[in-house]
Amino acid sequence: MFVSYRWLQDYVDLDGINANELAEKITRSGIEVEGVESPAEAIKNVVIGHVLEKTQHPNADKLSVCKVDIGEEEPVQIVCGAPNVAAGQKVPVAKVGAVLPGNFKIKKSKLRGEESHGMICSLQELGIEAKVVAKEFSTGIFVFPGDVVPGTNALEQLGLDDHILELGLT
Repeated sequence: MFVSYRWLQDYVDLDGINANELAEKITRSGIEVEGVESPAEAIKNVVIGHVLEKTQHPNADKLSVCKVDIGEEEPVQIVCGAPNVAAGQKVPVAKVGAVLPGNFKIKKSKLRGEESHGMICSLQELGIEAKVVAKEFSTGIFVFPGDVVPGTNALEQLGLDDHILELGLT
């Protein structure tokens, strides 16, 4: 059985107790905790971006060139292949230097002659299984509600900065 540390905090006061300490306490009480996982541990440097502009890529029918505010001094240009990307959206952005699941490193690149300084991400690219992704986002990028601030940690907004305790219940 898998239990979210964050979910447990809704029911039990865990102030001053981290996930590993909690796992040890639960094991000592007689329920074996087989492991503690952090889904976001392998993901680094993913922020919320605000798509300011979207134009058709001049050399590719299925790509767009987007200007994205990622909370830095200047917006960055990102080439995106998602069919649902649009100006005005708040989206997860893997910045140059980011590491995604599978040790996939984001680098500055050129796609069909256009520079790309990051990657606008789908939930699947952030390690979320396709079967739990809402249908509207299953073939493209995820869009945050309008209240989120560009440059803030996207994993926190998605609830992926949690720890999962694997209980050995049979």
